[in-house]
Amino acid sequence: MPQYLISTYLPDDFDPSLVTEATIEAIHALNREMIAAGVRKFACGLSPKAVTMRSQPNGEVIVTDGPYLESKEYVGGLSILETENLDEVLAWMRKGAKALPGVVEVREIFFNPAPAED
Repeated sequence: MPQYLISTYLPDDFDPSLVTEATIEAIHALNREMIAAGVRKFACGLSPKAVTMRSQPNGEVIVTDGPYLESKEYVGGLSILETENLDEVLAWMRKGAKALPGVVEVREIFFNPAPAED
């Protein structure tokens, strides 16, 4: 079955202390429902703090604070869902978009197995 990466984007000025108990319970309820249905494989929240590493032509790696691209939002959480098709994952994320603050993005995960060893 295909797997999908669900990314939740939050505005830079997002204040987690303003998230209500009702919102938290709605998120937990959706997670419980997805777990019971067997579609949720992984879920987590992410810190707004990021470190970026970029390889240079001379072999050095430059490490900088902050995301690679400047933006007005950041990835605040991610999940991996395994469903029959895109329509099913979109049905789940319609529920998620109602419960979660911010914007929800869905992308199919492409998996290429490692080549067999000789």
